[in-house]
Amino acid sequence: MNITQKILAAHAGRDSVQPGEIVSAKVDLVFAHDLTTGLVIKQLKEMGADRVFDPAKVVIVLDHFTPAKDQAAAEECKTIRKFAREWNLVLYEPGHQSGIGHVILPEQGLVVPGDLVAGGDSHTCTYGALGAFATGMGSTDIAAAMATGEVWLKVPESIKLVYHGKLGPRLGGKDLILHTLGRIGVSGAVYASLEFTGPAVSDLAMDDRFTMANMAIEAGAKAGIFCPDQKTRDYLAGRTKRNYDVVKSDAGAAYAEEIEFNVAQLEPQVAFPHSPAKAVAVGEAEGIQIDQIFIGSCTNGRLSDLALAARILKGRKIHPYVRCIVIPGSQAVYLEAMQKGYLDIFIRAGAMVSTPSCGPCIGGHMGVLADGERCVSTSNRNFIGRMGSPLAEIYLAGPAVAAASAIAGKIVHPAQVMKR
Repeated sequence: MNITQKILAAHAGRDSVQPGEIVSAKVDLVFAHDLTTGLVIKQLKEMGADRVFDPAKVVIVLDHFTPAKDQAAAEECKTIRKFAREWNLVLYEPGHQSGIGHVILPEQGLVVPGDLVAGGDSHTCTYGALGAFATGMGSTDIAAAMATGEVWLKVPESIKLVYHGKLGPRLGGKDLILHTLGRIGVSGAVYASLEFTGPAVSDLAMDDRFTMANMAIEAGAKAGIFCPDQKTRDYLAGRTKRNYDVVKSDAGAAYAEEIEFNVAQLEPQVAFPHSPAKAVAVGEAEGIQIDQIFIGSCTNGRLSDLALAARILKGRKIHPYVRCIVIPGSQAVYLEAMQKGYLDIFIRAGAMVSTPSCGPCIGGHMGVLADGERCVSTSNRNFIGRMGSPLAEIYLAGPAVAAASAIAGKIVHPAQVMKR
């Protein structure tokens, strides 16, 4: 079996499973946030639940509209806090070593290889970077998972993606996943599990793997997953006290499809509005004037992302007509970025640095776009109206392109800025 089949079989109490089978499986972790927990609470009440299956395995993160952007958000968060405290659930909110859910759950060691994670957010697939099967579900299913500790799933087909070659400088997981989406499209993996493999993937740091797993959903995938290796174990060392078994695909395991990429000559990628799959080499987007840059989100708000942006911005100034917003993915990332001097670099360059939040990514707050404005964002989606006005344009890119474009006032290859 492949890694997806092995994890689902183990959690269903089966020796094996096959794609297309419906299974009932026990979960290791259930996650929801401030946009989805309100509906979860309503569903729990309607089903008559008065407790969850295991309070230590139910996690709620306040991250989308927090710190509260208005009174409606404040009231919703108040309700969720009350629910979490009365039901004795794990709660993360602004401050207190919190941040964006998909950053802090791995950071806090709450997910380990072989886990089955159900989350009330489509980007729950992020945790596949650790070798877990993690998938997003609607609030009714999340409520049922919280109450029973089980979910039902159709075992997905698996698509094996093999990346050959060595990435060039200032490229990373964001460029790989945008290139992948450009090739297979937003429907290229509907209800499939994308398994990321190959030499180029083995070279990736964990931060880049989180980025790739995060955006598996943009191809319609049920999950994105990596087979754990020494980098995975090193990342978890000191983060978790849980015991875990490393699950890997068998040699000769069956896949619905295998797709190979040679990325040795890959250029930094940019996705045009209004789809992550409209990805092209940065040269095809050069010269497009921009109004705003957003560096952050659950896709590219980790320390290595900020480090890369800081290397490009150091000693340089952001274009006077550009607003550059930098949001670390967690309080821990914020603190380390401060200690390493990255925040000083951003502020001296003319950027705004703000508290960990999903804010701009979903057009919630702290960076909403007006009619006709253009933004280069390191987030995961550029749908119409995603960051505010439906007449705005969002271009997706990695932190290197975002930082370089902030300086130039237009989309540019990072190498152009680094020569100055």
